[in-house]
Order: sequence, then structure tokens, then C-alpha cells
Amino acid sequence: MIRQPENFPEQVKEVRRQLGLSQEELAHALGVSFATVNRWENGKTMPSKLAQRQFVSFCMDKNIDPTTGTGKP
Repeated sequence: MIRQPENFPEQVKEVRRQLGLSQEELAHALGVSFATVNRWENGKTMPSKLAQRQFVSFCMDKNIDPTTGTGKP
């Protein structure tokens, strides 16, 4: 089971920073809207279970730790 972290907004921002992506580019890569990524980063909403799985899978594919948003050693 995937647990939604309290610091999810910071994780999303850090993943974007690590990859040099805009909110719109990350949204496209995850198959969600720009507004969705914007709301995640601003702490307005949390991702659905499906969206969170997509985020984790995206991070793993990019060799980024989804819990911290930083590159894996």
C-alpha cells in the first residue's frame, strides 16, 4: 500500500527541479493536467492512488527516489 507523505508538495517540486521540468511538462509525463500538478505543489490536493503510483513509477524510471525527490546513488 502506498502511503501519502505529508511532504508530497516538496517532493513534487524537487523531482521537477532535479529533472528540469515545468509543471506542464511533468503533468504531461504523468498523464494529468497542469492544474493537478499545480494543486499538488501548493498542497491544495493530494494525488489519487492511481496518480501516486504513476508518480512513483515515473520517479523510478528516472532513477529518482520518490520519497525524497532526489537522485538515487
